Amino acid sequence: MKRYVVSAQRVLLFIMMVFLAAMVIGCTPQSDDSSADSGQSDEEVSDKNWEGQKVRVQMIGDFKEESSTDPITGENAEGVEKLAEEFERLHPGAEVEFILMPWEGYTEKTQAMLTSGEADVYQMPGIADFAPQGVLEPLQPFIDEDDEMDLDKFIDNQVEGWKALGPDSDELQIYGLPFLGDARFITYDKQLFDEWGVEYLSEYPTMDEIAEKAEQMTGTNPETGEQNYGIWYRGDWSSAFTLVNLAEGQNGAWGEGFAWEEVEFDFDSTEMNNGLEWLMDMQEFAPKGLVSNQGNEKWLTEDNNIAIMLNQGPGDTVKPSHANGVGDRIGIAQEFKNDEGVGGLFAGSPLAIAEASENKELAWEWIKFATNDYAQEFVFSENGAIPSIKSAEEFESIEEYEELMEPVFEAMSTPSTPRYPWGSSQPRYILTSEIESTLTGDRSPEDALEKAQKESTDWVEGR
Repeated sequence: MKRYVVSAQRVLLFIMMVFLAAMVIGCTPQSDDSSADSGQSDEEVSDKNWEGQKVRVQMIGDFKEESSTDPITGENAEGVEKLAEEFERLHPGAEVEFILMPWEGYTEKTQAMLTSGEADVYQMPGIADFAPQGVLEPLQPFIDEDDEMDLDKFIDNQVEGWKALGPDSDELQIYGLPFLGDARFITYDKQLFDEWGVEYLSEYPTMDEIAEKAEQMTGTNPETGEQNYGIWYRGDWSSAFTLVNLAEGQNGAWGEGFAWEEVEFDFDSTEMNNGLEWLMDMQEFAPKGLVSNQGNEKWLTEDNNIAIMLNQGPGDTVKPSHANGVGDRIGIAQEFKNDEGVGGLFAGSPLAIAEASENKELAWEWIKFATNDYAQEFVFSENGAIPSIKSAEEFESIEEYEELMEPVFEAMSTPSTPRYPWGSSQPRYILTSEIESTLTGDRSPEDALEKAQKESTDWVEGR
């Protein structure tokens, strides 16, 4: 048997080397970007003791409490518990409790939560419906007293777009600040355009341009021999917004007013009629099944057979296209704009504070935190949610998707059609139903829009 003998001198030399290495490491200056290396924000820790205070935060969508596999990218995605950890680090003694819910039925669930006082902070896309009830806290006093909140950090028009009427006010006020951004735009498959030899869509296409290019790319693909369709749009759920945007492209509008007693619809206008006739014409260049949300099953796949898609959103486009390996094929053009350069659906989610909250100061701290760079980049990188602040264009996580995200941010700054108050209520569903009846050939555009106008006006008057 061999024996290995280690001398005392060698042992002593080894110990001295380890000690010197530890001294060198300990004296090495730390990087100025240590907060980024540790996954923390660079904000200063609050000097206030928040011991014993809890903020209850309601969030809507695909958020998860703990880390899980992203269903789109297949990668591991951190849960919102990481946001809680960072907020609690910055606010010593504070505690965050999340109440997560899916989009399905969120309006009714939010109403029930507000009634029972379940949360302090609400993600509230339907803010215009809730503010008049007196269940939300006006945020202007918090903004006025807090030097850290700069409204200029938000993408243009986002703060204005979420203003709402209170129970005793005839002027729009700030009841929520932008948290998740959203937008609508037109997407197209550049590979199909190349195969057909058709020029890509312009940045601001017109109805005539879309119609011409959709017709050119309907038929047998000259390179693949496969059947292609020039256009697709959803003929059911979102058809009202598609039609209204067509009216905007002709300098028309859905109507005007904000408070229900002031709302006047313009569903039977010449612009709306022209738009509905255009949608009927576009059926010739589209796959069957528009009214039942069918025919687009191959979109964002290598076998895609549709050239142009109307009324698309970033959540269904940006990360999914890259995850499916077709990100380089997808182009984005703006929705139809009027002569002032505005048009499209205003969408997203602001954050609001419940009037019944007993921790309004901490709730305000959460809103500031949720709209800072750290939290805004987190919800994009981990959940694919769209940031609402201008600095997002510089986020490292955005760089991979920069070509698609640039037009998304632009679309967010120029919306015209409010999703609320009318978009979530009966007039929107009345209009949608009449569009469906026209697309299926049951009613003429003129008759359908006259019916939508009358029934929507009657509904408002009977509220």
